[in-house]
This record gives sequence, structure tokens and C-alpha cells, in this order.
Amino acid sequence: MTVSEALAEWAMSVTAPPPRVVDAALRHLLDGCGTAVAALRSDAAGPALAVARGLGGPPEARSPGTGTRLGAPAAALAGGVLVHALDFDDTHAGGLVHATAPVLPVVLAVGEQLRVSGAEAVAAAVVGLETICRLGGAAPHAFHARGVHATAACGVIAAALVAARLHGLTQAQTVDAIGIAASQAGGLLEFLHTGSSTKQLHTGFAAHHGILAARLAAAGASGPASAIEGASGFYAALAGRRVAPEAVLDGLGERFELTRITVKPYPACQLLHAPLDAAATLRLDPADVAAVVVDIHPDAEAIVCGPDQAAPRTAYQAKFALAWCVAAMLVDRAVTVDTFTRVDRPDVSALAASVRHRVADLAGAAADQPGRVVVTLRDGRTLTAEVPRSGGGPDSPGLADTVRGKALANLGAGGPAVLAAVDALPEATDLDDLLDALGATA
Repeated sequence: MTVSEALAEWAMSVTAPPPRVVDAALRHLLDGCGTAVAALRSDAAGPALAVARGLGGPPEARSPGTGTRLGAPAAALAGGVLVHALDFDDTHAGGLVHATAPVLPVVLAVGEQLRVSGAEAVAAAVVGLETICRLGGAAPHAFHARGVHATAACGVIAAALVAARLHGLTQAQTVDAIGIAASQAGGLLEFLHTGSSTKQLHTGFAAHHGILAARLAAAGASGPASAIEGASGFYAALAGRRVAPEAVLDGLGERFELTRITVKPYPACQLLHAPLDAAATLRLDPADVAAVVVDIHPDAEAIVCGPDQAAPRTAYQAKFALAWCVAAMLVDRAVTVDTFTRVDRPDVSALAASVRHRVADLAGAAADQPGRVVVTLRDGRTLTAEVPRSGGGPDSPGLADTVRGKALANLGAGGPAVLAAVDALPEATDLDDLLDALGATA
């Protein structure tokens, strides 16, 4: 049995996920709704929304936070960009993938189109979240090392499985959908060198293409059953290595990687979060700082330690700039959505110029590491701040309250209604209450 065949068989068989898995799925659906609305308010996804509206289509579904009905693929395109636009959405550390951004828009768009129950929407979300985490985790950092955005590459396959599940495709058709989706997988990291907005679009592409893959399979198009592990397949072409099927499938249906997803406290690259948490513990006058040294995992260096890390050219580039973000934390004692509205602040830029990184001997996933920041003051004293790992992880105390607080802040006045609709989703007859509540936040 190939990886695609095993995933398809499992995806179609999920009926009553364990309560802890349902709780995790609802947690990330809520977080994704919040980041989508926050992006809608900031207009970070403006071009994608405009294009999605232009695509139109039959009035099948709404993208999160809007009342405009579009074809489901167009709604998912907009929704995928909205969830990810601020880089405030969740991350699975093992695979370094943003799990919810390609999955939630498909659940909402296809779920609304087909009038599925809340329980079926949650089951589909479980399928998508688990799939993207497992695909990324089977080849940690291999995609990024080749300049490929793992979220985009793995996300389109997860999105296709969600759409196939919701459409009730046969197992054979679902295998075809995976094969078709794998041929659309990609996403370049070249934006790191320019600060352009392509990464914000990747999750929208994944959601959109995943729906198209399922529709094409339903219409009779075929895809290779060996698309994942084949000699010219997903991993070989995009990660530069062959991956054994068990790396993806081990414990499928018994061990749920989606329960290991981290919720972001800061709207910036997850690889920066442990250093930011460490820097947040320091209380000092930035004028007294002579130098700052930040430890970084070897796999993180190419992503967050580029040549423009002290002077990013765009707000999005700043979200991947270690020196600038650490400087912003030391100056403001916070990193929020508003932090990135101005990347030319003289006080932050001046301090960022004194920040250096040191590649540390750290094993394991780069997104699940200790944070260490060493500050040398002008009077010669040295201050060291350390945290064992970044906040927002699955083992963080009070995680449920953290997620709800973050969502309320992102959703604004309509937040309580969205929280109530997400809580009630497993018993809901359809998705109307959730989508109506999201529309009311705009």
C-alpha cells in the first residue's frame, strides 16, 4: 500500500476522533479564525481578496470575515491568505509547517458549499491538520534546505484530502486527488531575500489547488498512487530525498501530531519565538546596550539571519529578521501586529545593528529549542536571559486560555460570538452560526 492509499483509507474512515484531538482541532480552528480577521482588518491580504472576488463563481461559500459569496475555490484562496497573511498562525515544530492556514479555509468553503454538519467539519479538519503535520515532520527542514516552503508543499495535499473527505469521494478517487495535488505542490522561499509577499499567498494557493484537485479527481482525472514516495515523487523532487512510507504513516490514527501544534504569541516567524521570549524577560534601557548575541539553531540561520536582518526593507521581511525583532522586543517590551507597521524606526534600527547571532550546538527541531540572549551593557556588565522553549506550545500551562485570549484580541467585538460558535461546532447542524459570527466581526 502506498502512502497515498494509506492516507486515503484513513481519511475516509475517521468518524469519532478522541476528545483531546477534537479539542486540539477546535483550538486551532479558533486561532485561525482570529488570525484571518486580524489580517482582514490590516488589509494585509488585500490583493488576494480582490482577485478572489474577481474570480467570482457560483455563490457557494464565504471567506472568513466577509459576507461575499464566491465559488468555493475562490473563497478558499482568500481564506488561506487571510489566515497566514500576518504570520500569526500556528506552527507544527517538527515539520515547520503552518498547519491551519491551508486547512481551515477548505473546511469552511467546501463545508458551507455542501452544507456539512459541524461534526463532519471537525473530522475533516482533523484529517487535514494531521496530514500536513505528518508530511512535514517526515522530512524536517528538508524542504526549507532546498528553498521550498514546506507549508505550501505539504498544505496542498492536506487541503485535497479535506476536500475529498467533504465531497465523499471514493478511496480510489481520493488517491487520485492526492496525486493531482502533489503535482501542484511547491512554494519558493526566495521572498526571504526581497521581503515580497509571495509567502503570504502560498497557503491560499494550497487551499485553492486542493479543492481543484478533489474536483478533478471526482470528474475522472487521475494521479499517481506513488506520488508521495515515488522516485520522481513529492519528497524526491521537493525535499531532495526519498522518504520511507513509515516516516509518514507510523502510528496513523493512534498518535496524533496535530496535538503538538504550537500557537503563536507573536506575529513573526516561529524560529524567532524562543529568542523573543528570552528577550522579553530582560528589563533594561536600550540606550545602555552595547551588544546583543542570540543563540540560534543551525537550521534556522538561513531563514531568520539574512543580510537584511538588522534593516528589513518591508514589514513582512521584518517578521523573519532576528536582529530587528529582538531589538523591537528590547525597545518596546512587546512584539505585536502593530510592531510591524513601521520598520524604519530609528530606535529599533540602531539597536538592531548591535545584535549578532551565534549558531549553537542544538539538536532536534529548530522551532522547538531553548532561547538564549546575552546582552553586554556599556558599563561592561553582562545580562543573560534564557527560556527552555517558546510559549504557546502544547505543554504550555493555560494554553486554552491563551488561545481564547489571543482570539478575542484578534476578533474584536464579535469575538465572543465566534468563540461560542466554535465551542458548539461538534453539535452544529451546519457552519452557518460560525460563518455568520465571523462575518459580523468585519
